This record gives sequence, structure tokens and C-alpha cells, in this order.
Amino acid sequence: MAPPTADTLQKPSSARAVDAATDFAMMAEKAREASDFLKALSHEFRLLLLCALSEGECSVGELEDLLGERQSTVSQQLARLRLERLVSTRRDGKTIYYSLADDNVRAILEALRKAFCEPGEGGAPRVKGSSSESEAKAKAARR
Repeated sequence: MAPPTADTLQKPSSARAVDAATDFAMMAEKAREASDFLKALSHEFRLLLLCALSEGECSVGELEDLLGERQSTVSQQLARLRLERLVSTRRDGKTIYYSLADDNVRAILEALRKAFCEPGEGGAPRVKGSSSESEAKAKAARR
């Protein structure tokens, strides 16, 4: 008869219950982290900031010019993204440069870009409305 292996041995039901509770607690913590991450992404301007940073690091002034927003608005939203650990900073003299914090942020942004920005079949946009129309509506709503 073959010796018992981890696959053939059964844990007592109380040990399985402890493992299941531990797994669930870990899953609940990861769900909270994912929810916080998605809340940070759910703000349209913060998402635009992250998309801009996915192209490379930028200073507040560069982001202000690129996105056409006031410096205070850009700085406020960058502070929130920094708090959520979605962006990191690098100082060069008096200028602070922002970049994406890690590859997980980049991967999620790439998935969003693929789902919403790349053309669908026949070259038609995947999302209803033109991007300029959406941008105009978003800018008007922020004012």
C-alpha cells in the first residue's frame, strides 16, 4: 500500500473550517483593496491623469497644460492618487515629477484603454459618442 500523501489525507473538518475562514479573510481584504483602487479610478479627471501618466512621467505644469485644467485641480487630484498609492513622485530641484506607481496600475489602465479606446470591428469606436463630444461634456460638468 502506498504511503499517504497530502492529497489523500483529509484534514479534520475543524482544520478545514479554519483554513476556509483564513482564505475568506484574505479574500475580504483583497476585495477592499480592489474596491478602493476602483473608487480612485472612478473619477473621470483622475482617470485622465493616470492615462496621461501611462505615457510617461510629467510635472504638475505639464499635466496642467496637457489636460487644460487649473494647477490647483491637477494638484488636488494628484494628491488623492498619491494617497491611494497609484502614483509615485520624483523631485528634481523645485519640480516634482509624477509617474504610475507600479505595473498593476499600468495593466488596469491598458485593459481600460483596450476596452474603451481602441476601435471595434470595422473601425467603429467601442464607446458611444465621439471622444471630443465626451470631453466637452466632461469639461462643462467640471465648471
